[in-house]
Amino acid sequence: MISKNTKLRVARPTDNLETIADMYIRGLGFELLGSFSDHNGFDGSIIGHPQHNYHLEFTHHRGTLVGKAPTQDNLLVFYLPEQSEWQQCCAQMLEAGFIRVTAYNPYWDVVGKTFEDVDGYRVVLQNREWSA
Repeated sequence: MISKNTKLRVARPTDNLETIADMYIRGLGFELLGSFSDHNGFDGSIIGHPQHNYHLEFTHHRGTLVGKAPTQDNLLVFYLPEQSEWQQCCAQMLEAGFIRVTAYNPYWDVVGKTFEDVDGYRVVLQNREWSA
């Protein structure tokens, strides 16, 4: 069984390592937690909040082209129940270079906004509390 102290890392490749890391740091208020260069041909950035149990890792394999997101439904979803925090974060996403798009699944646009990064991956900011 996975304990509540487990950390989750979501990792994905990109052809735009510096741009992507900067977009997510500025758009979501994350910090650069670590980075690496030429680790077996891979460069990477690990971002998030030090106190959270999750973080994101973006990697680039030198000499490899990975292209865009495979579908419009590849999502990271963040639930922000406080209206003012949600509005501020939505504004930050645009300032960081994300593009506001209509969600592939209309459910996400009911009380949320969907943003797309330069690789075509999407982030949903939901203005509600998550519940099971």
